Amino acid sequence: CYKTEDKIDWNAKTSHKFVKMVLDRGHESVIEHESISVKIICDRGVTHEIVRHRLVAYSQESTRYCNYKSGVTFVIPPWCLDIGEGEYNRHDLRNEHLSTTTIFWVKHMLNCEEVYIYLLSSGWSPQQARSVLPNSLKTEIVMTANIREWRHILKLRTSKATHPQMREIMIPLLKEFQECIGVVFDDIYESEEIVEI
Repeated sequence: CYKTEDKIDWNAKTSHKFVKMVLDRGHESVIEHESISVKIICDRGVTHEIVRHRLVAYSQESTRYCNYKSGVTFVIPPWCLDIGEGEYNRHDLRNEHLSTTTIFWVKHMLNCEEVYIYLLSSGWSPQQARSVLPNSLKTEIVMTANIREWRHILKLRTSKATHPQMREIMIPLLKEFQECIGVVFDDIYESEEIVEI
């Protein structure tokens, strides 16, 4: 657009200055030519929100084809603060430091796992048995987006109005992007305001 390739002595400093100038002018189409891919491990509820961003390519762990007969992994939500990562069974629920709501949550996850494994052992395929799996099921998703779209996603998904588990992913991701290519992401901050989608 600017036909500067033969007018500027390109190096890290001039490139940084040029990109900053382009972004300051709001001419973000030029950053659509570069993309970034990330792999995120989270629960399926979070991915239901992530995949609403349409200008992104996704590859997600499939509950149709992945068979969890040897055990189901769930993501513990941040509001279950009294439970740590690990493997749990019904005997662990006798622990007196767990709140009643956390105990109910863990029981429900264990029930979902038990029913899922029972359905598989009764001849159901993974794609049939998956209907009993909750949003808290752990999943992996790889997403690729151009830099302009990443800027858009991070502006929306670091807002205080965003789901807490989404913020747990997007705020560290923003910080990592700022460390790696700050010129493109340094003007994005963890937002205190509510952003309309």
